Amino acid sequence: MKIALNGWLSGFIGVMIFAGSLPATRAAIGGFDPLFLTCARATIAALLGGALLMVLRQKRPALTDIPALAITALGVVVGFPLLTALAVQHISSARSMVFLGLLPMSTAIFAVLRGGERPRPVFWLFSLAGSAIIAGYALGGTAGNMMAGDGLMIAAIIFCGLGYAEGAKLSRRLGGWQVISWALLVAVPVMLPAAIYTAPATFSGIAMPAWLGFAYVSVFSMLIGFIFWYHGLAKGGIAAVGQLQLIQPFMGFALAALLLHESISWAMLAVAGATIMCVFGAKRYAS
Repeated sequence: MKIALNGWLSGFIGVMIFAGSLPATRAAIGGFDPLFLTCARATIAALLGGALLMVLRQKRPALTDIPALAITALGVVVGFPLLTALAVQHISSARSMVFLGLLPMSTAIFAVLRGGERPRPVFWLFSLAGSAIIAGYALGGTAGNMMAGDGLMIAAIIFCGLGYAEGAKLSRRLGGWQVISWALLVAVPVMLPAAIYTAPATFSGIAMPAWLGFAYVSVFSMLIGFIFWYHGLAKGGIAAVGQLQLIQPFMGFALAALLLHESISWAMLAVAGATIMCVFGAKRYAS
């Protein structure tokens, strides 16, 4: 019980940190190209993670762990950051956060496929209910730019679910912050040259909100949040703690309204509220 409780607490802190990711990304692309932002944030986080590994003298992962680390990097270092950065060029960060309610379903599916977990059947009913609510909301966005942004967010959710489940499975052996640090280092041979190649000709004239968003996604979204998140998934169960992601849109709405002055519709609030109710039902039948 104590281990599970610690897992849920760590997962909740991780979700709180991740709730700021999309508003920060939206702010950052006001001054930076999405591809550069993706590569640069991964490179900075890799340097920080690598320094932690060296200072704390962490054991290197086994060669057999490299494929899993590469899959983790594909999902959470490359796929999700890039696709969300592209998505928020077409839709508001508030709308994009509604789709994060699909993350528990994506994470749970990959937990079954890659992590060997077997949630109870009722768990899937609650997860499907939450996902259906969000899917119905997405179908309401018929404008061309909304459809493009919505499609990119759905793709991002698939990549993120894969990275979450794969990284959480590894973190049972390697530790949460170690997994994301090693995954970042696995990706850095590609991300560092790409960041240099896509860097803007000059950094002058970039507004402070873009710099603040860039700093947040590089340090908190790309590293610190994962320290808590992977620890929570490993201790409390991937499918179970993954349901906390349904709360993330609701947290993000407040940040989008407060920091970016985006409008929050009643439909967004209704969808967030309904999906939050699914968290508690799914939690009860997660194991």
